[in-house]
Amino acid sequence: MRVIVTGGGTGGHVYPALAIAKALLARINQVEVLYVGTKDGMEAKLVPASGLEFRGISGKGLQRKFSLDTFKTLVINLKAVWETKKILKEFKPDLVVGTGGYVSGPVVLTAAFFGIPTLLHEQNALPGKTNKALAKVVKRVMVSFPESISYFSNKEKVQLVGVPVREEIGNANRKEGAAVFDLASEKKTILVTGGSRGALSINTALLDILPRLAEYPDIQLIWATGSATYQTVLEKLQQLKIDWQRPQWRIMEYVQEMPAALACSDLCICRAGATTLAELSAAGKPAILIPYPYAAENHQEYNARAFENVGAAEVILDQELNGQILWEQVQKIIFNPFKLEEMSRRATEVFKPGALDRIINLCLQTAWR
Repeated sequence: MRVIVTGGGTGGHVYPALAIAKALLARINQVEVLYVGTKDGMEAKLVPASGLEFRGISGKGLQRKFSLDTFKTLVINLKAVWETKKILKEFKPDLVVGTGGYVSGPVVLTAAFFGIPTLLHEQNALPGKTNKALAKVVKRVMVSFPESISYFSNKEKVQLVGVPVREEIGNANRKEGAAVFDLASEKKTILVTGGSRGALSINTALLDILPRLAEYPDIQLIWATGSATYQTVLEKLQQLKIDWQRPQWRIMEYVQEMPAALACSDLCICRAGATTLAELSAAGKPAILIPYPYAAENHQEYNARAFENVGAAEVILDQELNGQILWEQVQKIIFNPFKLEEMSRRATEVFKPGALDRIINLCLQTAWR
C-alpha cells in the first residue's frame, strides 16, 4: 500500500499529518508513505527531521483581496498542480490524505481528478473554504468537531473522527513531566504558550500578572514566550524589575517537551488551534483560551466556544484581553480544586480517544487494494 500525506503552512495542519503518517507506518505492514508539502513551508524542515520521506512542491495561499499578486499566486499553484502530477505518476499512490493548508488543495484536487482515492481531514469546528470545496471531489471527509458536519453539503461523506495527536500526549507521567523542568510535581502549575512564534497579547497580559503570581510561590509557571517575542519579554522583565529566575518559574523561548509540560500542568493559557485543543483534551487539561483573532474565518473562536460550551475552558477574546481580566480567570480556576477537577473531566470528553485508530481504519477502507 502506497500513501501520500499532505498538509502544511501551520503546525495545525502539519502535526496531524505527521501523526497520520507515523501511525500508517507503525500499524500497517508493507506500507510506503510519502509526505508532500511546500518547499519553503515549516513542513520542509519538520517532516525530514521526523524521518519521513518528503517531496516539496510550489504553493502559495491566495490573499483575500484581489490584486496583481493574485495572478502570481495562481501561476505558482498551477505549477504545483504540474509538480503534483509528476509525483503521482512516479509514486503511484493507492491513497492521498490531506490535512489542510494551501498545499493540500493542488495535491488532493489533482489526485481526485486522476481517480485516486482521497481522504480529507478537517481539524477546525468551522471548516475552511478550501476544504469545503475539496469535499465535493474527495471520497470521504473526516471531521474533528460534531459542529463541523452541518457545513458540508455532502453529509453522507462526512465522518466524525477527532483530531490525531502524538501518542505521547496524555500518557506522560506527572512526576516525570515535572522532573523535565526541575519542578515539584505536587505543586499547581500553569502552562502558558502562544505557539512557536508566540502571541504578543498573551505575553503582555502575563507580564501584567507576574507580580501578583509572585505572591504565590506554591504556584509554578512554565511560560513559552515564542521565538518572535522572547528577547522583548526578557527586556520588559528587566525594565519592570521583575525577578523572573525564580525556583518556581520557567520562562523560555519554546517548550520542546510538550507532552511533559502538559503532564505536569494544571491549567493552560493558550490559543485555540485544533491541534492544541486536541492535545488539551487528550491530556485532560482545563484551559483559558484566547483565540487568534486573525485566523481564517475566525475559526479559532469557533473551536474555543466548543470547549467553553461543555465547561472545559474559559474564553477571553484577544481584543478584550488584559492583565486584570486574565488574573481574574486564573484565580477563579487555579485556586478552586473542584473547578479544576470538573474542567479536567470535561476536557477529556470533548474529543473521543482513538482518533488515529478511526483514521487508519478509514484509510484502509478507502484505499485501492
